[in-house]
Amino acid sequence: MSVLVWFKRDLRLCDHPALCLAAERGPVLPVYIVEPELWAQPDSSARQWAFIAESLEGLRADLAQSGAPLAVRTGDAVAVLSRLCQQHSITDLVSHEETGTLWTYARDRRVAAWARSASVRWTELPQSGVVRRLASRDGWARSRDAFVALPRLPAPSITAVAGVEPGHIPSARALKLADDRCPHRQIGGRAQAERLLDGFLSLRGEPYRTAMSSPLTAERACSRLSPHLALGTVSLREAAQITRARQAERPGGRWGGALTSFQSRLAWRDHFIQKLEDQPSIEIRALHPGAEAVRPRLSDAARLQAWAAGETGLPFLDACMRYLAATGWLNFRMRAMVTSFASYHLWLDWRQSGAHLARMFTDYEPGIHWPQVQMQSGTTGINTPRIYNPVKQGLDQDPAGVFTRRWVPELAAVPDAFLHEPWKWPEARRLLGHRYPEPMIDVASAARAARDAIWSARRSPGFADAAAQIVTRHASRADARFVNDRTAPRKVPSAQLSLDL
Repeated sequence: MSVLVWFKRDLRLCDHPALCLAAERGPVLPVYIVEPELWAQPDSSARQWAFIAESLEGLRADLAQSGAPLAVRTGDAVAVLSRLCQQHSITDLVSHEETGTLWTYARDRRVAAWARSASVRWTELPQSGVVRRLASRDGWARSRDAFVALPRLPAPSITAVAGVEPGHIPSARALKLADDRCPHRQIGGRAQAERLLDGFLSLRGEPYRTAMSSPLTAERACSRLSPHLALGTVSLREAAQITRARQAERPGGRWGGALTSFQSRLAWRDHFIQKLEDQPSIEIRALHPGAEAVRPRLSDAARLQAWAAGETGLPFLDACMRYLAATGWLNFRMRAMVTSFASYHLWLDWRQSGAHLARMFTDYEPGIHWPQVQMQSGTTGINTPRIYNPVKQGLDQDPAGVFTRRWVPELAAVPDAFLHEPWKWPEARRLLGHRYPEPMIDVASAARAARDAIWSARRSPGFADAAAQIVTRHASRADARFVNDRTAPRKVPSAQLSLDL
């Protein structure tokens, strides 16, 4: 009996439950489906596809060495799977469980319906601590930890299904993706993931705890594994267990603290993805229904464009947006700041600003992205609104102005003392409104208006009752790793958790 393995966001051979199960059942046909409709969605971009294409090349090479080259097909998933199963007399389909977008959720429902009608057995296996059809968050952390503690699976020995053409990996242009220049984008592929993890655990990660907040230091001090975890070139279990082994070697000092923090963030990763698994509508509807009417659904187009382009007149914020455009990555604190600024100061709808950020992030993971966008936009109803001041963040995270000057070179003539507030410079008229825009809002008054609107909505009848239901459904339970979760039904510290990986 031959088995078709449908690769989605699990582009590796090691620790691959679906591939191992398929290898036990018979000859294997590994398949990746390029779905043009998926790449027409507003959260998709050429930079993401470039990373995936590189990862597919690496996966194809690894599979070829294992005896079963990767088949790449372009088209509708149901049509592709149906055609391959008919051509090769396959009645067994195996894949991992995916927590993706509403589009992929609907796609999987169509695949399930086809499989039933075609008498194809579709087996989906978990590849993380996320649990399908979870009845309650009680005991979830123990379940997640038990999964992560299971032995890693070695790359299986594979017998290939004969007579399968490998197929072509299309270009971004072939997928009609808009030109998306990202000159400093991370490179995809398993080999890159392994190098990053080894470099982080052996050298770069020691200052992780203190260096993750500033874009100046986070680029090197963070693991930078996030796009590889999102695409599955490395499994979360691999990352956690390899880190655990390094913790045993370095139990104390800065290294001990850094690796403990990293493990916590790996656990938090599953925690947030579980939220989307439990409530897929988080992508398009405010977690708390009372938050829907707070902002207009149609955002101010000029404000949205200026924010996206890094042309708001707030230097540090603009530097972060330009850095993101050029690299596809931004450290967590700055992600929170740019989201907060869009949602509070500019009063933009979180769905529109969130879609832009999704396209920019090479490491876009829907299960982290949309819950975090809502958290930083004040729409969960259970997280205390945190309105980041971009001027203060610039002074705190880039006090010498090194980062800001690199990404906003228009400010070269501005003295250091005025860099983060160039409108206070006595000679500002020479620059503002000409080579660099004037600030598009008054930071203090915009924050005050947003705070008043958010808290007014929270005082409305029934808001607290709905919030209590959200806590019951989504909040983490008592666990030392989750003490910073403001959704927890108890008093917790005020610091926001950083998910930097």
